[in-house]
Amino acid sequence: MKIQILGTGCAKCKKLADHAEAAAREMGVPVEVEKISDINEIMKFGVMITPALAVDGEVKVMGKVPSVNDIKDMLG
Repeated sequence: MKIQILGTGCAKCKKLADHAEAAAREMGVPVEVEKISDINEIMKFGVMITPALAVDGEVKVMGKVPSVNDIKDMLG
């Protein structure tokens, strides 16, 4: 499974990455976390508001930082 954090590196982006990593760790799921900060790459996902979270290339949430439990539901 691949989790992609789409954002320019702001505090919310870092918090989203922390939540995603915690969710995967709590679930015991092996994941690859990729942080994408290039605005052109972010736009290829159709994301106009950051931060955003994609799972296996599919955008699950944008413009907010979901809780660890919310992310676990997205991964489950």
